[in-house]
Amino acid sequence: MQRFTELRVWQRSHALVLQVYRLTKGFPSEERYGLTSQLRRAALSVPTNIAEGSKRQTRIEYARFLNIAEGSLAETEYLLMVSRDLQYLSTVEAKPVLAEADEVAKMLHSLRKKVVSPA
Repeated sequence: MQRFTELRVWQRSHALVLQVYRLTKGFPSEERYGLTSQLRRAALSVPTNIAEGSKRQTRIEYARFLNIAEGSLAETEYLLMVSRDLQYLSTVEAKPVLAEADEVAKMLHSLRKKVVSPA
């Protein structure tokens, strides 16, 4: 099995985490334990679940972790939208990160389908 750090989807989701951390630095301090924390945790869950799933014994288990990563990515997308709508992020800041999240979602879906299909 390929090392998770070699997976393009992991690399891009890791880059997305770094981007989310940079963006949330400017959020209001009263959101430190609210939106900032939840958005960071949701984003961090994506590459974390890809990594953990890659070490599971069966393809079904791996696919389950990829599906969890997909759910965390959807949560990340929504929280980015809320951040934009609350004007913690400008539309200009939010647009590229939301587009990247959409691309990662497509990659994750494709990988999960490949993992569950017979070899």
